[in-house]
Amino acid sequence: MEISNILSPNRVINNGTVSSKKAALEALANLISSAEPNLTQAEVFESLIAREKLGSTSLGNGIALPHGRQKGGTQAIGAFIQLHEGIQYDTVDLEPVDLLFALSVPEESTEEHLEILSKLASILSDSSLVNNIRSCDSPESIFTILTKQ
Repeated sequence: MEISNILSPNRVINNGTVSSKKAALEALANLISSAEPNLTQAEVFESLIAREKLGSTSLGNGIALPHGRQKGGTQAIGAFIQLHEGIQYDTVDLEPVDLLFALSVPEESTEEHLEILSKLASILSDSSLVNNIRSCDSPESIFTILTKQ
């Protein structure tokens, strides 16, 4: 699985400004629903919130991987936001989150879901790559970094 199969430059936000976890999840849901005609922003948002209620999707080090399954989804879709300032995100390390990669998969895609999450966690555990993303000045440069892995 390649990141370029689930992410496009128009679903990457650089230097975003949101004030809360809820606002970040709403923005990510909006990006994801823009790529899937069968889904509404509200459906995607509700799936992300439902997963967060099970436990925070924070990885630590300012990174979160919110994800959800969609009844009406037909494909795996990703969206990425790099925030200008970190937000509180119920993290184990108590650090604010400034990098969020959201994933939406069709409800029946259990194996694919786990495979993508594993790949994303692996990519985002590379501190050099994460530092490069944090210093990017455009969505296109973030997209390039994420998809070269």
